[in-house]
Amino acid sequence: MKKICVLFLALFNLACVHKIVPPAEFVYKEIVTDTFKLYSYQKLKDARKPVKIYIEGDGYAFNFQGLPSSDPTPKSAFLRNIAFSDYNENVVYLARPCQYILDKNPICSKRHWSTARFAPETIRSTAEAIKQIAGNNEVILIGFSGGAQVAGLAAALNSDIKVKKIITIAGNLDHLAWTEYHKLPPLSESLNLENYHKIFASIPQLHYVGKKDKNITIELVENFVQDKSLIVVVDKASHNYGWENIIPKIISEN
Repeated sequence: MKKICVLFLALFNLACVHKIVPPAEFVYKEIVTDTFKLYSYQKLKDARKPVKIYIEGDGYAFNFQGLPSSDPTPKSAFLRNIAFSDYNENVVYLARPCQYILDKNPICSKRHWSTARFAPETIRSTAEAIKQIAGNNEVILIGFSGGAQVAGLAAALNSDIKVKKIITIAGNLDHLAWTEYHKLPPLSESLNLENYHKIFASIPQLHYVGKKDKNITIELVENFVQDKSLIVVVDKASHNYGWENIIPKIISEN
């Protein structure tokens, strides 16, 4: 009975995610890059203003048994809901490779959301998508969880992307330190932002970390950022819950 309940809840949560109806001003678009086709929702109204791009987390990367899942599509709409609530003129929700449209990405395999979740081709694809979306406009990149690593690497490795600011929410900024902290196998096929720390540090940035987050702890963020003035501790927040108070601040960025 317990297994049936767990399965029911998983299916229910997945269904809820896919039933979300975006505001009419957001347009669904699949972005074609050299490697992946990426899922996005876009609201682009003013070519003179920066584009805010919300980059999704790792999604449903592992199943209940701790093994790589068959589909990394997020079961939570946390970040997508923030993007859809953003009243600024130019707002984009950008999923990670293989999320939502796995069937349209024959290149995808489980390595792309496990050991290779931050592989060169993944970062390159996201950077291509950012360039297609923003063109010569400035961008504000908002990365949740593993999306923070993707945002940071895309910015650090592509000087032609005009990054106005990077904002992270429960951001995994140094995945080697993260795997060591949790005694997990290293993400052996992935790039790591720590290797580009000097470049990343030159970009304006702000990092939100949950006081109750046991996945991305305050210590992990502080050790990477090395400047507490760039870190905001959110008292009631865990990894996925309790972020309500910071949403208006993120939305006010423009």
